[in-house]
Amino acid sequence: MGLWIVVAIVLFVLGSMMALKPSGVDMRLDTLRMTARRLELNPKLVACPDWVAGKDGEFGRGMIGQYGLVIDGIKLPHSRYRVIDGQWRPVSQVNTASKDNSDVSLSSVAPHYGLDKVELELPPAIQPFVKALTTQANSIILYWEDIAYVRPVSNPHYRTASVEPDLQLLKTKLNQWAQQLQKSGRS
Repeated sequence: MGLWIVVAIVLFVLGSMMALKPSGVDMRLDTLRMTARRLELNPKLVACPDWVAGKDGEFGRGMIGQYGLVIDGIKLPHSRYRVIDGQWRPVSQVNTASKDNSDVSLSSVAPHYGLDKVELELPPAIQPFVKALTTQANSIILYWEDIAYVRPVSNPHYRTASVEPDLQLLKTKLNQWAQQLQKSGRS
């Protein structure tokens, strides 16, 4: 009888320890975000802004990955873009409803057309998950479903070795878009 009690206790302890172990997707996501941090892409998990299509395509619903790049010596206009048919499209008005819908107004961001109809041209593993882009002062921020990038269901061709090259290309594109926006802002 005492042997069964010891076996039960050991199984209970082992089960508890196994429950603490992070899942494969969590470990992949950690690798992605740590690599992004090393490349100075400043990853964050944020509440989906109300002008970005989030969970289930609804605006402002769920959490979304925000990867920002701060570029010294640049002055960018305050602008917002959404991805429509693989191209950047400017966003001019944003519904800013409070949580109880008592105060609904439209917040205007002067539309800036520097990236209008510019193709994304991102790695195929990243591009389908990109939702929006915003710029202000000296930063450019990309909103995307980074968790979908590491999930086997949504990205069956995921390889750990491709994370850094994909993020490096993403950083390069963010720099190019920032330069393009700065040039068009001077015009």
